[in-house]
Amino acid sequence: MNTQAVSKRNILAAVIGNALEWYDFLVFAFMTPIVAKLFFPSNPNNPDDSVNQILLATAVFGVGFFMRPVGGILIGLYGDRKGRKAAMVLVTGLMAVAIALITLAPTYAAIGILAPLFIVLARLLQGFAAGGEFGTSTALLIELAPPGKRGFYGSWQMTGQMAALLIGAAIGTLITNFFTQQELMDWAWRLPFAFGLLIVPVAIYIRRHVEEPETFKRLKAAKATGEIKEVGLIEMLRTHARETLVGMGLVVTCTVSIYITFTYLVTFSTVTLKLPLHDTFLVQMAGAALMVVMMPLMGAWSDRIGRRPLLIGSLLGYLLVLYPLYAWLVDGPTIAKLMTVQMIVGVFAAAFFGVFSTVVAELFPANVRSVGMSMAYNVAVMVFGGFAQFIVTWLIRATGSPMSAAYYVMFGVFLGLIASFFVRDRAHDTHID
Repeated sequence: MNTQAVSKRNILAAVIGNALEWYDFLVFAFMTPIVAKLFFPSNPNNPDDSVNQILLATAVFGVGFFMRPVGGILIGLYGDRKGRKAAMVLVTGLMAVAIALITLAPTYAAIGILAPLFIVLARLLQGFAAGGEFGTSTALLIELAPPGKRGFYGSWQMTGQMAALLIGAAIGTLITNFFTQQELMDWAWRLPFAFGLLIVPVAIYIRRHVEEPETFKRLKAAKATGEIKEVGLIEMLRTHARETLVGMGLVVTCTVSIYITFTYLVTFSTVTLKLPLHDTFLVQMAGAALMVVMMPLMGAWSDRIGRRPLLIGSLLGYLLVLYPLYAWLVDGPTIAKLMTVQMIVGVFAAAFFGVFSTVVAELFPANVRSVGMSMAYNVAVMVFGGFAQFIVTWLIRATGSPMSAAYYVMFGVFLGLIASFFVRDRAHDTHID
């Protein structure tokens, strides 16, 4: 069998499955303005004030993040011991159950306080499943890469996530085009969630046909002969504390970008800037499309020039443009300005995202790669990403300044920039077992 063909098939399996996983996880954030009105009580003193509902909905969005470290650790350990394939199939099945719960959930008007409980249960299950996705699928991508192409292969991890964002924004645009506001509130809001149920026949099928990378097969053989011992969470943290902290710093930039710069865009633009929902979805689609095109190119470029120059340069540029761009936007919000801001920010974010996954994977050896990445990724995401939308919404309400969103992202990018100076560049290392 042609090795290159098998490799491409496995990459496709990881990317498609990852995109569908993250579509399910992120679509809740996209639909927050509608879900908030349907599943959460309004301000009793001012029924027309939707901020109270938005706060409750974003808090529930954050609840799922408490389960991410748990899922990341357990599924990461499972993936390091039983294989990347087994872990990814498990993740996909769990996510499918969670999205089905949201798709079929009765609204607050139908069952009262039980409605938010349905959403909380689904979010907890989503969080557990998503916690295991990053470590296992990134390990697979990196370990399948031929020599000199780890940056390109690893870039498809974040490309999958941005593809999910693009699909979510596209469906959001379609339903706002084809359905009235009343139809959306009555039933059409369920369509984006129902689309995620394609994860059942598609993602599970393709992931069941993934082949384990040679790196993992060598690792398994070494464990069988006693050359390498099984490593638990505590031992991993003891021996790889520095790598875990560096990974967390980089993940902070990643998570504030995904959950504020890109995902929170719909809520921020419609609720705070009072821009039309349909046009905001178009901006989101354009930004995601730009990144999907750019990230593999940036990953391939890092294979030539190294990881550190691209990592540090992109984060520095990202940090410098955020304040002036957002200040210009909030001074007189228009869709044209929003598009300009999203395109410029997207260039720097794409350069960072294109190398991010590979850098984090190269921090850890194969025997702790899944659990190491999962730990660094999910703890940072829980702390800085889980309640990011809630915090920013609250800050905007408390201070009256829409610039709160920019300040939060700048803080996250600054932490990532500091971490990038402690990264060892392994772009030209032949093996990272």
